[in-house]
Amino acid sequence: MKKQQKFKVADNETIQDCLQRMREAGYTPVKRFEKPVYKENKNGELEVLKQEIEFTGQLVEQ
Repeated sequence: MKKQQKFKVADNETIQDCLQRMREAGYTPVKRFEKPVYKENKNGELEVLKQEIEFTGQLVEQ
């Protein structure tokens, strides 16, 4: 079984930055997950604060 690792796109980086970080670590992306992060307003309604993006990377064999 090939080794996999998860890479989360940090708040201060772009998707391309995250993909570059994966490549530098020797991984290639195989899956992408997105989930919304909500915050509650003063009136009790929920709104989307941001989109959290996480890649699953697979170790590239040399």
